[in-house]
Formats: sequence, structure tokens, C-alpha cells
Amino acid sequence: MTKRILAVDDEPHILKLVTFSLKANGYEVLEADDGLKAIEIAIREHPDLILMDVMMPACDGYEACRRIKAKAETADIPILMLSAKSQQVEQAAGLESGALEYVCKPFTPKELVAKVRETIGD
Repeated sequence: MTKRILAVDDEPHILKLVTFSLKANGYEVLEADDGLKAIEIAIREHPDLILMDVMMPACDGYEACRRIKAKAETADIPILMLSAKSQQVEQAAGLESGALEYVCKPFTPKELVAKVRETIGD
């Protein structure tokens, strides 16, 4: 069965890159451009993994991660935070909000796919 990944980023070019890279490697990709949409999609679709940007309007990645992890029906979904904020303080905040790992931008498509495979397999 094809693994489904929810990609969340408010920057259209990043979202396209992530989506293209994942689809090219056999994953089904759901997309959201803000944290509130990500929460709705996570509840409705229960993806195998969420790739969550940190800095977004309306609801940032930290808050979206906390809300997803607080719900019994979505608490088990692994979340990888994606962010240009590479300071240890930001990384710690991502992990404290419930993310499994913190991936710093810029990343190559190959690095991202390797991290996804490491987390959920093919």
C-alpha cells in the first residue's frame, strides 16, 4: 500500500519541490499551506507522516504539531518539522511540540526522501 504524506508549507515553491520529490519516489502526497489546514487534513485523512514547516500564517508549525499530537486520533502520526530556523532553541521547540525530528532548510530532495524512508519506509 502506498504511504501517504501530508506536506505543509506556506511557500509554494517549497511545497512543489517536496511534493514532486515524494511523488517521484512513490509516495502519495497531500498538501496544506498553513497549520489550520494541516490539522483538518490530518484528522480527515490520517496520513502516514507529516512534513511540517514552522513559520506559517494563522497557525505556525509548532502549534499545529501540538494540536495534532493532542488528539487521540492523530497522536500517532509522526511529524518531521522543516524549517530555515536552525538554532538549537527552535529545534528544541519543535521537538517539545511533539515532532519526531527537525530537518533544517535548505535540504536536497535526496536528503528529504532519505529522512522520510528512515521514518516510515517505502
